[in-house]
This record gives sequence, C-alpha cells and structure tokens, in this order.
Amino acid sequence: MKNKQNKALGNILSSVLAIVGGLLFGLIVLLVTNPKEAFSGFMAILGGGINYGINNIGLILNYATPIIMTGLSVGFAFKTGLFNIGAAGQFTVGAFVAVYIGVKWTFLPFGLHCLVAIIFACLAGALWGLVPGFLKAVANVNEVISSILMNYIGMHLVNMLIKSAGVYDSLRNQSKPVAQTANLPKMGLDKLFPGANINSGILIALIFVIIMYIIIEKTTFGYELKACGMNKNASKYAGINENRSIILSMVIAGGLAGIGGALYYLSGTGRYMQVLDVIAQQGFDGISVALLGVSNPIGIFFAGIFIAHITNGGLYLQLFGFVPEVIQMIIASIIYFGAFALLVKGLLTNMQKRKAAKMEQQQSVSTKTNGEGAK
Repeated sequence: MKNKQNKALGNILSSVLAIVGGLLFGLIVLLVTNPKEAFSGFMAILGGGINYGINNIGLILNYATPIIMTGLSVGFAFKTGLFNIGAAGQFTVGAFVAVYIGVKWTFLPFGLHCLVAIIFACLAGALWGLVPGFLKAVANVNEVISSILMNYIGMHLVNMLIKSAGVYDSLRNQSKPVAQTANLPKMGLDKLFPGANINSGILIALIFVIIMYIIIEKTTFGYELKACGMNKNASKYAGINENRSIILSMVIAGGLAGIGGALYYLSGTGRYMQVLDVIAQQGFDGISVALLGVSNPIGIFFAGIFIAHITNGGLYLQLFGFVPEVIQMIIASIIYFGAFALLVKGLLTNMQKRKAAKMEQQQSVSTKTNGEGAK
C-alpha cells in the first residue's frame, strides 16, 4: 500500500513539475518575442479566458470533453503496453457515424436519438481499433505503424462518405447540421453556468472516467490487461491470453475515441465535419492528455481540463500581440518536461531497487556468517 501511495505521489509530482516547466518555458518565449506584454499574455494563459466572462467555462468544458475521451483511449492502451496513436482515426470514424445518424435518423425522439448515435459511434471506433489490435496480436505488426495508417484511411474514407451518404452541404464543403433531437441534453448545466454554451458531454466523459478507473484498478480483467502490458512473458506463464488482451485493449480504446467524436459533433454548438485532408487534432491532443495524466483515468480527466483551460486562454494572446500558436508550444514543452520527469523518476526508482537489493544481499551474507560462527 505504501509503495502504491509513493508511486501515485511521484506521478502527481512529475505532472506538476512538467506543468511548471512548460509554463516557465512559455513565459520565456513571450519575454523574447514581446517583453512589454509578456506578463499580460502569460496571465491570460493562466486565467484560461475565464476573466473575460462565464461563457468561457462552457468553451473550456466543451473543448475538454473530446480530448478527455481520446486521452482515455490512449491511456487505456498505454496501461496494456500498447501505443494507440490511431485515436484520431477512431475519433473521426465515430464522429461520422454519429453525424450520419444525427442527420438521417430523425424518426428517433429527443434523448434516444443522441444515445443511439453515441452507441453506434462507439462501435465504429471499436471496429477501427480492432484492425491494428488484430494485426498486432496475430502477425505482431507494430500498432504504431498500423494505427497511423488507419488514421489516414479513416480520414479519406470519411471525406468520401460525407459526400456520398447524403449528409453533404456542397456550398460549405461540410456535413449538414444534425437534427435538434440528436443534440446532447444540457441537463441543467446551462442554468448552473448562465450564459455558457455547455451540455452534458462533460458529464458523460466523467462517467467514462469513473468506469475506466474501476475496470483498470478494481477488476480481474483490468489486472490481466495491466499484467500483460508490464510483462507479456510472465502474464502468459500465468495463463493470461496475451492475444485476447491486445485485441480487447485496442477495441475498447477505439470505442472510447469514437464516443469522443460523437460528443464533439453532437454538442449543439454548430460544429460540422469539414471535408479536408486534415487528421483530427483531438486524437493527438489525447496523447498529450494521456501522458500528462500518467495514463490514470482520474489524472486524464484533470489533464484534459487543464489543457482545455490554457488552450482557451491562448486564444486571447492576440490581444497582446502574440500569435495563438504559442500555446501549442507550451503544451508540447509540458509533454517534454513530463517525459523527462518520468525518466528521472524511473532512474531514481531503479537506483533505489539496486540499493535495496544490495543491502538485502549484505544482510543475507551477514546472517549466514553469524550462523556459521555460532556453530
């Protein structure tokens, strides 16, 4: 229990140090480019735009919702020793299925309409995750390579389907708006945050955070997946089906990313799928969120909120003469600092293990010597 608590504390400290290091790097960039407005711009980032009105709370939570889901997708695969870099493609495929159902299945009533769209989006994302998982399990194809390819296949396939499936607005080169019945209900959040454009998507993401935490930490299935990720040979010797774990891990990860796509485009904020040869940014943001949250579902939730917070604050940098892309530099540096902190923590852990093993060996030799002397 003590080791588990120390590990959790170490993960928290590594994330905090990464955030502090990334923000200090961002401040240096601002000072170099425009010293007079550097601190004003930096405070805008820290404030996340909340100082400019309560509406920004809705923007932060809406932006956080899909990247929390893609973060869960990447983080869950990390727990089982897999790098699901294909969350962007799974997100896109799930989003298209949700939009298609939202536009076409208008016979469904409010509430049920968005629920059906989310379920089918989950299945579509799971199917897209199944392919690299199956290839990894059966033919040992590196999941990074196969999932990257699936990103591009998903992007081009969805662009083609938008045009051919009857959901295309040719004047705007984007998908048609989903029916009002397909939009996520607000569930009173609009009254809790007056004036904020907010819906129940963040609550759905929170529910999945709790579900994934229970699965990973409290179930035999989650233990088997983690054991397979830590040591495949040992888990195989213990009777765990490695191939089954790999496939199920990628299927679940794909389903989570697909749900993220549904929550993003059913948010009722005028979002449309553009027919562009651009991979969804939310998938790559999910990698950042998963790394910052150390692949822990609860950590991922707060990491998603934090990334959304500073991203929203970065939109106001233009008021002080900075380009908004600075915030992407800060996020990237946070991830680098996070990776460095984890590396240092790993080195210190290995040093402590070696020291403990050496002390144990010395104690064993001393005990043996004393025993022989007594004889």
